[in-house]
Amino acid sequence: MESSRPIVLLTGLGRSIGIAAGIAEQLARDGWDIAFVYNAEYDATLNGGAGDVKGIEESLRALGAQTLAINADLAEPEVATAVFDVAETLGPVSALVLSHAHSVNATLLTETIEGFDRHFAVNTRASWLLMRELARRFIGTSGRIVALTSDAIDGEIAYGASKGALDRLVRAAAAEFGPLGISANLLNPGPIDTGWMTQQIREWGIEQTPAGRLGTPADIAALVSFLLSERGGWISGQLLKADGGFSTYR
Repeated sequence: MESSRPIVLLTGLGRSIGIAAGIAEQLARDGWDIAFVYNAEYDATLNGGAGDVKGIEESLRALGAQTLAINADLAEPEVATAVFDVAETLGPVSALVLSHAHSVNATLLTETIEGFDRHFAVNTRASWLLMRELARRFIGTSGRIVALTSDAIDGEIAYGASKGALDRLVRAAAAEFGPLGISANLLNPGPIDTGWMTQQIREWGIEQTPAGRLGTPADIAALVSFLLSERGGWISGQLLKADGGFSTYR
């Protein structure tokens, strides 16, 4: 199965309506082959239910990409190594896009120890282990890491805290992996309706965004595409907000 195209490992691609699906479609058009990680059990708990992984693969292959779908629970510490072992059957991985997330609403008063720990296991620890695995195995001259982050805090404290920790890890990766030729950046997409928004939230998000609309997965994919390109290689260690001005004017 080894590919002549560059290989990206993309996490969080379990449903066709998600941000990761938009990213995957754009990267397939850009000439990447795609190994992607999903968690069928977690995806089934989301609004809209689990996605059609087979259909996602078929759509990406129609765009010329080879694909590998990897069902994995990233909360398990050994999974990062196993995921890379599978992904590398396509060839050496040169880019890592971290689009996975565990998110359960809870406050400082209602969050449980188990829930708090799982947020950090999936959103923070797994991201560290995957970034570390990329750096350990990297054999090229131009590598990329892009991680999706969030400013969310109210009502989802463990999610927000785990994303805040992720921000620091990615900035550390930019410094430590830069000499290897690997750039690392964070991307905050703001509110994207991927099936979780109520009508009230949707209307509020539109009102808070100067463009008068919500962002789409394609909007986020365009920036990921640039960051993974040769032209985007000089950008590293940055937290980029692709939210239509939402964070500036809210």
